[in-house]
Amino acid sequence: MSRNKRWASVAVALAVAGVAAAFGLMWRPAIEPIERPAAFDAAQIARGAKVVTAGDCAVCHTRPGGKYLAGGLPLVTPFGTLYSTNITPDAETGIGQWPLAAFERAMRDGVSRDGHFLYPAFPYKHYRLLSDHDLADAYAYLMSGPPVYEPASPNRMKFPMNIRPLVAGWNLLFLHTQPFEPTAQQSPQWNRGRYLVQGAGHCGGCHTPLNFLGAEKDSQALSGGLVDGWEAPSLLGLARREKPWTQAQLVGYLQAKVVDDHGTPAGPMRPVSQELARLPQADVQAIAHYLLSLPAPRRKPTDDHSDTVVTAESTSLGRDLFQGACAGCHGASAPMRTIDGRPSLAATSAAQAHEPRNFIKTVLEGIPPTPGEAGPAMPPFAASLNDRQLAALASYVRHQANPEQPWSGVDSTIEALREEAK
Repeated sequence: MSRNKRWASVAVALAVAGVAAAFGLMWRPAIEPIERPAAFDAAQIARGAKVVTAGDCAVCHTRPGGKYLAGGLPLVTPFGTLYSTNITPDAETGIGQWPLAAFERAMRDGVSRDGHFLYPAFPYKHYRLLSDHDLADAYAYLMSGPPVYEPASPNRMKFPMNIRPLVAGWNLLFLHTQPFEPTAQQSPQWNRGRYLVQGAGHCGGCHTPLNFLGAEKDSQALSGGLVDGWEAPSLLGLARREKPWTQAQLVGYLQAKVVDDHGTPAGPMRPVSQELARLPQADVQAIAHYLLSLPAPRRKPTDDHSDTVVTAESTSLGRDLFQGACAGCHGASAPMRTIDGRPSLAATSAAQAHEPRNFIKTVLEGIPPTPGEAGPAMPPFAASLNDRQLAALASYVRHQANPEQPWSGVDSTIEALREEAK
């Protein structure tokens, strides 16, 4: 055989090997279905309910007005819109034919029973930390619930992310989570909190900035992110801020309560906190204990607010708007302040934040009541306040909260949020 032919043979062999390797990377075998879910004892189902609650499964897998865990909630991402899937034990449209091995593979590797890849909006990167015991308990709970026939809504992903096998490449780059190992020098409560925050709770999914491929920047874990137009604030240094969080305050906030000096959760955090309120108190205490132990990040130079001009006219308008629209609940003599301990707007975390996004977003959208749930509610003002009024109100409340650091970019933030709402 000539040298050229030998090189050609080697090239063909390498090409075939490359195709085979790529196919092996992007293909997973189906796992045989089961005929019907097994029966589980009551104690395991009860344990599984706590795991599912800690994982906020209902938050994403239950759409407004839909059946519990039957999916259909739209999840808007930079790569298109996903719809959560049915995780009830329905044999045709849910996970009723999934054996435990298929459930574990989905939770840890992001691969469905039939072998297709799940998009990493499903936080399997975090669920990899869950123990075998917790996964088995969660499976028992889900498979013991009522089956709901609810076909999946078709996703609307942009090219090339509409090609599911490409998720294999994402996994190769970013799916490196190791099994949870307790830190020996820390207390059982601290380790339990870390397990819940990093694992089932997947807090980093919202509170960590993402790279251009939608993966969390692990080097900036829990330093803050952006979710559904809301700022998910940094969870670092909570105990060392100008208005530090206490254990009691953070526990109350995590349970959707109104907390002195910080307010109450709004936006995407609201349903999460309502789920956390269903966890055992010891688990919420552990989460708060762990979060409060996290060190503050290195301080960055503060924004220059020298170009922020708050005029007397704007201040007067903001004060009048506050008295007319807000003081009934948030004014010093408002009955709500006594009934449920509602703080002044200036004391809330949204008004104390470095950026005005969450405050403006809350005013625009309000805090809707949850049927059957106790807790505060707030009407939306998107239709009743124009941009000028909204800017004046935001500037006025910020001045009450932190007169030395007025917000910059209020007008551009309002414009962006109005555009996002279209």
